[in-house]
Amino acid sequence: MSTKLTETTSIVLRHSSRICNLKMTKEDEAVIISNNGENGFSAAQPVPAEMLEEEKKNPGDLKHPSIPGWFSEYCPIWPGQAHFLKVEKILFQGSSKYQSMMVFQSLAYGKVFVLDGALQLTEKDECAYQEMISHLPLCSIPNPKKVLLIGGGDGGILREISRHSSVEKIDICEIDTMLVDVYKQFFPDVAVGYEDPRVTLHVRDGIAFLESNPGGNYDAIIVDAFDPIRPDHELFKTSFFEFVAKALRPGGVLCIQAESIWFHSLDIEELVTKCRQIFKGSVEYAWTIVPAYPSGVIGFLLCSTEGPPVNFKSPINPIDPDSYGVAKGPLKFYNSEVHSAAFCLPSFAKKMIDSKVGSTMNGVGTTTTKT
Repeated sequence: MSTKLTETTSIVLRHSSRICNLKMTKEDEAVIISNNGENGFSAAQPVPAEMLEEEKKNPGDLKHPSIPGWFSEYCPIWPGQAHFLKVEKILFQGSSKYQSMMVFQSLAYGKVFVLDGALQLTEKDECAYQEMISHLPLCSIPNPKKVLLIGGGDGGILREISRHSSVEKIDICEIDTMLVDVYKQFFPDVAVGYEDPRVTLHVRDGIAFLESNPGGNYDAIIVDAFDPIRPDHELFKTSFFEFVAKALRPGGVLCIQAESIWFHSLDIEELVTKCRQIFKGSVEYAWTIVPAYPSGVIGFLLCSTEGPPVNFKSPINPIDPDSYGVAKGPLKFYNSEVHSAAFCLPSFAKKMIDSKVGSTMNGVGTTTTKT
C-alpha cells in the first residue's frame, strides 16, 4: 500500500544521530562548539566543570557536541569523530513500523536521506556507491540474465542494473514500502530504477526469500541490506551466506557492502575467511570513494561460486555507453579503469585481509596458499 507523505519547510535546529550521548573521562579534551551567527563559529570552549560533575552523577546524560542548523552523525563504532552537514531545510520526517526517516536539503550535497539517524544517501555522491556495487559484479561475468537485490530500496542499484541489456529478470526484496515511497517522491532520479519492467518487488525479508529459493537460478546477488555491520552481526551467526551460495548458479557472483578499511566495526578478515570456505570460487575485497560516508570510503566483498572462473579484477562484460536502461543519463563514476583499481588495496589493508587466511590472490582471481 502506498503511504501518503507530507512535506514541511521547518529548519533543523539540532539533530544528533545514531547516538545522542557521549561518555567522557577526566582525560578527555571535551569541548562544546557554539554558533556565532553569520560570522561563523566561535572557538571551541572547555566543557564547564559543573557539566562534567553532572556527567559523573548521571553517566551518558551529557550530549555530544552539536551545531544548530547542522545535521551531525556520530557513532561509537567510529570513535572520536562526527560528520556535519549544513541543513537548508527539512523536506520530510516520518516513521514506518520498521524505522524512522528524514529527508533534508543540504548546502553541499543536495538532498540527503537519513534512516534511523544514519546518513544513507546524498544526491551528490550516490553514484559512487550505486554504480560500483552494481557493476563490479555484473561486469565481471558474461551476459548476466537473472539478478537478485536484497535491500537497496532506494532504487539506485535497480537503475544501474537496468543498464545491462543482457539482464532479463530483476528481483528485489525490500520489507519497508514506506521507504520506497519516500525515495520515489524525493529522489526520482534514484528511484527511477523501479520503472524498469524487468523489476519485481517482493515485500518480504531477504533471508526468508533466500530460504525459499529452489537454488542455482541467479547469475548475481547484490546485498545492500546491512548497515552498519558489526563483529556480532547476524551475518556471522546465521546461514545467510550458505543461502546466497545455494541460490547462485555455478560461477555466479555475490557483491555485499563490507564497511570501511579505516574502521574496525567489521572483522573483514573473518568475513573473508567465512566466504572463502563457503563459495569455493574467487573472493575479493574492493573499495570506492563516497565523501559523505564516515572515512570517505566504503568497501565491497565479492565472491563467486565454484564453476566457470571469475576474475573480478578484470571486467569482461563492458557496459554499452549508449545503453542507459531507465537511467536519465550516462555513468558518472564507474568505468573499466576504476573497476580494476578498486581492487588495489593500501598496504595495511592488504596485509590485514591476507594475513589471517594465509593466502593471497593471484592474477586470475583464485587463491594461492603461502608457504
